[in-house]
Order: sequence, then C-alpha cells, then structure tokens
Amino acid sequence: MDEEPAGTPSLLVLRCLGLGDFVTAVPALRALERSHPDHVRHLAGPAWYRELVRAAGLRWRVIPSGPLRTPPWKGRVPDLAVNLHGHGPRSTSALRSLAPRVLWTYGTPAVTGDTEAPWPGAVHDVRLWCGLLEWNGVPTRPTDLRWPSPDGHDGDGKTVLVHPGAAAPSRRWPASRFSRVVRWLSERGAKVLITGNAEERPLAERVARDAGRGPESVLAGRTTLSGLARTVAGARLLVCGDTGIAHLASAYGTPSVRLFGPMPPSLWGPIVDIDLHACLWSGSRGDPHANRLDPGLAALDVEEVLLACQRVLARSESHRPSPGGPLSAEEG
Repeated sequence: MDEEPAGTPSLLVLRCLGLGDFVTAVPALRALERSHPDHVRHLAGPAWYRELVRAAGLRWRVIPSGPLRTPPWKGRVPDLAVNLHGHGPRSTSALRSLAPRVLWTYGTPAVTGDTEAPWPGAVHDVRLWCGLLEWNGVPTRPTDLRWPSPDGHDGDGKTVLVHPGAAAPSRRWPASRFSRVVRWLSERGAKVLITGNAEERPLAERVARDAGRGPESVLAGRTTLSGLARTVAGARLLVCGDTGIAHLASAYGTPSVRLFGPMPPSLWGPIVDIDLHACLWSGSRGDPHANRLDPGLAALDVEEVLLACQRVLARSESHRPSPGGPLSAEEG
C-alpha cells in the first residue's frame, strides 16, 4: 500500500466477513464517509470487496486482509481505526497492533473500558454497527441501505431467482423442497434461475434437475459478484434462506421470500421496504454455524413458502411494474 501524502489523515475499518455482512455495514460506512470527508478511507476485508464497494457507490480503498489478522499497513499509523468486524479480543487486537491514534470498538461482554462502547447484545446487525458510531458521536442513518441501480440489469419482469445454498448446513433448507418451489414458479410462467457460487453449483444442478429444469436455468458458479448484483437488481422475486444474497435484495428493493432458521429476522431480516419481503421463521433459535439442518428451518413446509411467494408477487405488482406483463400469482 502506498504511503499517503504528508498531513493527509487516514481512516481504517476492519470488516473481513461475507457478502451479507458487507451489505449490513453499508450504512455505517456511508456515515463514516460523511463524517470524515478529508480522510483517506481504507477497508480491510476480502479482495472481492472491491466489486461490492463499486456496486454500493462507496468511496473506500480495499486492503485485502484475512479474518482476524492485522491488516497489512505501511507508513504512518492510522489516525482512526474502527472495528466493524466484531467485539471479540482478536479483532480488536488486530487493529490495536497497528497503534492507531484513535480506536473505536465495542468492548467484550465481560470487559468494557472507558474508551470502548458497551456491547448492546442482540440487535439487528445494521443497527449494531451504526450504534458503535453513534456512541462515538457520528450521526448515522441505519435505513440508508439502498444501492444505485446497476447498469445493464435485466428487468424483464419474469425472472425469479431461487438460491438454495447457505454457508452452513444449519441454514440450508432441503434441496428437494427448493425443487418443488422451482417447479411451482416455472409452471406459472416464471423464468427461474438458480443461483449460487461455484461450490454450490452441484446443489443448484440437483435442484434444477429434480424440478425438471435444464442446465440453462443454473446460474450458480457462472457470475461475478457484479453480475450477480445486476441479476438480483432486475429480478421479479428472490427465494432464499438467511444468506448473503438476501441482503442484496434489500439493497436493490427486489421482492423476496426468506427462510429463517436458527436466527430470527429481527437480527438479519430487512429493515427497509418491509412490504416487499416475506420472512418465514418458526420462532425457535439455534446455532447458525451448525453442521446439520436447524429444526426450526426444517419446520417450514413447501406450502407455506408457496403462499408467501403468492403474497409477495401480488403485493409487488404495484411497486415493480413488468413491461412484459405481470407474473401470475394465482394458484393454478
């Protein structure tokens, strides 16, 4: 990383997590842009955050970093470092080792110093990180989540995305149920595309095959992050679990049906355009990182999901008019 010109203040944020975690941090990142316009702003995270920074319309330099490691930094110490990664000792130590002039972080649940914000407990992730800034005197707008419409997105009014994957098995609704949803949507005239990353392509292919759909319906592993963002922005509906692509739907105002399991929508669901989304949750909590299907997620049946699709499709007609005619939301 090049050294900054003499006298230029620097701001370093640590947020080395996944897609959804990036999206939920956008209101806090925008608040820091407004409050520190003269700082050179650096975001320590995965290298692929660069695509997301551009898509969200942010102005940050991404420093490729590993989780819970000290970000690579040369030259003068950061004038301000902000821990948007977590509240554990490792993320705080990773920033403290750079000896920033000022460090903003949450304290651990057991120990909070005079300069550390007290950990608020279970609050929505967007409000969690905005709260850290508010504690340090920075005004925020937690609902400032929407992203600019990307160039070249496909808004044909017929495309429906189904995303069967999730980072942990506890948050993956069974593939056979997703197949039934894909079949139902296809029978009602939707152009269904099944999304995912390269590792999730076999899962997406299974869902497509069991739904009687051909390989052309499988988008998993065939898009860049920017391409996925354009696809979500132009979609008529997204059906998915509690995973990163759901937050892109919030960013672009794309109607969605989201299946929650171990974690409730109050922590990770949409906080803007609530009427465009349906969040299904059985009411029980569990381990979001477990290696088996969460019982609460397993309790959600296909019929409940189909009814939610009907409701969201019907409500969204007035919000997202289709140039090709509305997709029927009626049972056939």
